[in-house]
Amino acid sequence: MSFIIWILVGALVGWLASIIMKTNQSQGALLNIIVGIVGALVGGWLISPVLGIATINQSISLGSIAVSLGGAVILLALVKLFRGNSAP
Repeated sequence: MSFIIWILVGALVGWLASIIMKTNQSQGALLNIIVGIVGALVGGWLISPVLGIATINQSISLGSIAVSLGGAVILLALVKLFRGNSAP
């Protein structure tokens, strides 16, 4: 059951991050899920220890979703940085 919740929360977080980073037009649903899950890992690794907020692996809360969203935004910013501005 937790795997399904990871996918749903990952899709939501990836979609929100793609809107924030203005990459929504070039991403599909599968990429949103991947960005959300990998972003949650990045957020759990970078942001969670600094702020002391649990990740979505421990509990689903507004704080854990915010940490995951922050990680997803960082991930998309890094992708845009390495891709350059030539991508649509």
